[in-house]
Amino acid sequence: MYENFWKDKYPEGIPSEINPDEFENIQQVFKYSCERYANNPAFTNIGHTLSYSELYRLSGQFAAWLQQHTDLVPGDRIALQMPNLLQYPIALFGAIRAGLIIVNTNPLYTAREMEHQFNDSGAKALVCLANMAHLAQQVIPKTSIKHVVITEIGDMLPFFKRHLVNAAVRYVKKMIPPYNLPQALSFRKVLSLGEGKAVVEASPKSNDLAMLQYTGGTTGVAKGAMLSQRNLIANMIQAKALGTSEWVEGEEIIIAPLPLYHIYAFTSHCMLALLAGAHSVLITDPRNAALMTKAISQWPFTAFLGLNTLFVSLCNYEPFRKLDFSKLRLTASGGMPLQQAIAERWQQVTGCPIHEGYGLTETSPIAAANPYMKYQIGSIGMPVPSTAFKTIDADGNDLPIGETGELCIKGPQVMQGYWQRPEATAEVLDKDGWLKTGDVGFIQPDGYIRIVDRKKDMILVSGFNVYPNELEDVLASMPGVLQCAAIGVPDEKSGETIKVFVVRQPGSAITEEQVLKYMHDNLTGYKRPKYVEFRNELPLTPVGKVLRRELRDEELAKRKKS
Repeated sequence: MYENFWKDKYPEGIPSEINPDEFENIQQVFKYSCERYANNPAFTNIGHTLSYSELYRLSGQFAAWLQQHTDLVPGDRIALQMPNLLQYPIALFGAIRAGLIIVNTNPLYTAREMEHQFNDSGAKALVCLANMAHLAQQVIPKTSIKHVVITEIGDMLPFFKRHLVNAAVRYVKKMIPPYNLPQALSFRKVLSLGEGKAVVEASPKSNDLAMLQYTGGTTGVAKGAMLSQRNLIANMIQAKALGTSEWVEGEEIIIAPLPLYHIYAFTSHCMLALLAGAHSVLITDPRNAALMTKAISQWPFTAFLGLNTLFVSLCNYEPFRKLDFSKLRLTASGGMPLQQAIAERWQQVTGCPIHEGYGLTETSPIAAANPYMKYQIGSIGMPVPSTAFKTIDADGNDLPIGETGELCIKGPQVMQGYWQRPEATAEVLDKDGWLKTGDVGFIQPDGYIRIVDRKKDMILVSGFNVYPNELEDVLASMPGVLQCAAIGVPDEKSGETIKVFVVRQPGSAITEEQVLKYMHDNLTGYKRPKYVEFRNELPLTPVGKVLRRELRDEELAKRKKS
C-alpha cells in the first residue's frame, strides 16, 4: 500500500524511483566527478579554492600515506575532527580511497565525549584540528588510536597567507592550548609523505560499511549509525532527483555554513554536490556573520543550505541583507523545524523561498523534501524517490493515509543498523526494513507529509539532537546532586535551549554557577544548559521515573503567563 502510494504523486519531471546501484561505491562517484569536472572549482575556504583535479591529487596523497606509512587496512575506522576546512574533503576522500570507514567527530566535543565515540567506534586513526589537540592528548591513551594527524586552520592556504592565518590563530587569538603529542604528524607532512606515491584504490561492495555517523537515535545513548556505500549513494541520487531537479550540473555555487561533520551538510556538500559537480563555499565559523557575509559576497551563489537558527541570524544582519541574491534559486532547510515567520522573512530578504526537508542520521539523512518547483510551507514535502512513509499506532499497527501516528520510513538510504548494538537496532528497525522515527505526523492525500510532534524527550538545539538522558547522566555524577532532570524550552535563536532541574543532596549548597560550570566542562556547547532551577523534589511516576512532560508543561505555562 505505502510503497505504491507516491508513484503518481510527484510533479512532472521527478521520478518515483531511482537506481541506488548506479555506482557500486563512493570511489566510483568521486573519480567520475573529478574527471568530468576536473577544472571546475570543488571547494573554497578562506579565499582559496581547490579544483576537482586538485582535490583528487591531494586526496590521493593522503590515501598513499595511509597505505604506505601506516598499518591501517580497509575496514579500519578513522575519526575526522575538523570544522569546515579544505583539509576535511582531502582527508575524507583520501580515507575513502584507502578503504577506511569514516567516523565524523564534532570538533567541539569534550574529552569525555571524544573518548566514548573513539572507543565505541574502535577508531585507529584521528585527523584533528590543533585547537582541540590538547583534548586528544588526554583521550588517546585510553583508546585504540595509533595514528594522529594534526592540522591548523590555514594549512591548505598559499604560503604567505597560511603562515599569517596560523600565526594569528596561535599567537594573537591564542586559540591553540598547549599539547604534547609526539607521535602526531602535521597534515602538510602527511601530504608530503604521500606525494608521488601510488594509491591502491579500494573497491568496496555496495553493502560494505562507509561511515559510522553518531547519533542519539531515539534514545540518549550515542550510537554509530552504520551507513553503507549504497545508503550514501542512494541518498545523493535521491536528493538530486527531488530537491535539485533544476540544477545545472557543473555550474552551481552552494554556500556551506553548516558543519560537514553533521550528516545533513555531509550528504549535501560531500555527496550530492560531488555528483552534480557543484562548487561548495565552506564557512568555517557561521556564527561570525561579518566574516561569513564577506566570504559569500565574492560569489554569485545559486544555492544556500541552512537551518532556522542561521536564517534568523543572517536576516537580522544588515550587511547580509544588502548582498546580491539575483542568482539564488534554491534555499534548503533541514536539521530543525522551520518557523513560517522565518521562512517568510528569508524570502522577503533574498527573494528565494525556503524548501523544507526532513531526515535522520539513520536515513543518510534525507527522507523527504519539498520538490523544487512545488513546495508547501509547513510540510516536510514528499518522500525522496524510492522511499515510502507510513504511520503506525501505539501498538505498531499500520494506519490509513491521513491518520496521525508515528512516522516510519523505508528506502535504500535507511541505515544497516547501530554499530555493535543489535538490541537498539531491533527497537527501531523491523525485519521488513521499516525504520521507526519516533516523530508523530500524518500523510496528506496529495502525498505531502506534516510533522505534528517530535520525539517525546529529545531537545533540538540549532538542529542538533540533545538527549536528556546524557545530560542527566553527567549532572547526576556531580557531587551534591541527588536528583535531576533536563528539558527543552523555547528559544528564539536556537529553537530550543536547555533547562535543568536539580534536587540537592541533604547538606549540599551547590550553586547555579557551579552546575553550569560542571556541565560546561563535560559537554559540548550546544548540550550545555542555559537555565538551572533547584527544587525540593521532582514529579515522578509510581516507579520513580522523572516526569519530564510535567516539567515541560509547567515551564510552558509559566512562560505564557509572563
